[in-house]
Amino acid sequence: MGFKGSTNDTLYQFIWDGNSYRYGHNNSYPKLNITGIPDDADTSSFSMLYGQEHYRLYFRQLGNPTKLYEFIWDDADTNSFSMLYGEEYYRVYFRQLGNPNKLYQFLWDQEAESYVPGPALPISGFPDDTDWSRWSMLNDGNDYRIYAFKLGSNTEFYQGAWNGSEYKYGYKSANCQVLTLENIPPSCNLASMAMLHDGSEYRFYMQSL
Repeated sequence: MGFKGSTNDTLYQFIWDGNSYRYGHNNSYPKLNITGIPDDADTSSFSMLYGQEHYRLYFRQLGNPTKLYEFIWDDADTNSFSMLYGEEYYRVYFRQLGNPNKLYQFLWDQEAESYVPGPALPISGFPDDTDWSRWSMLNDGNDYRIYAFKLGSNTEFYQGAWNGSEYKYGYKSANCQVLTLENIPPSCNLASMAMLHDGSEYRFYMQSL
């Protein structure tokens, strides 16, 4: 890693390719932006580590070598998200950026009045042609379920469920691994979806164009 010029708000990233550290190797993010830097952060030196599923960056406080500022790499794909309620918590989910096999979970903390991070959740078994730009989740009272469209289709979508350790394609889905939409109004915006279970019915939603 190295800072961009003297701005101190951007990092250049180099990845080991087996022979040398190469800039932008292996489809990595070549430039990483740093936001929210306190005015009294000493950006003349820094260190980094990977721990607890996050990349972390540290600066010292100016004039105080005993205090560190910590920054965590936000690799959640915020282009889409899903929400549900279960086990006394409102929950928000984001996929990991570039990785369809991991979900980030946030739980509503009433005292903090904010959503706080929960454990990351793995996903497995979904077909290679799953369109993860169009996905949703719900809790039907018995199972936490996850859905995503089939790539190139506006009528077929896949189903999986939480099996206690991961969201597994086809789990608790019997003969309903692939679900279909029928009688779609022509004014539907097919770019996104939302789903819920209200205690009696599974419901699917799309916005209008």
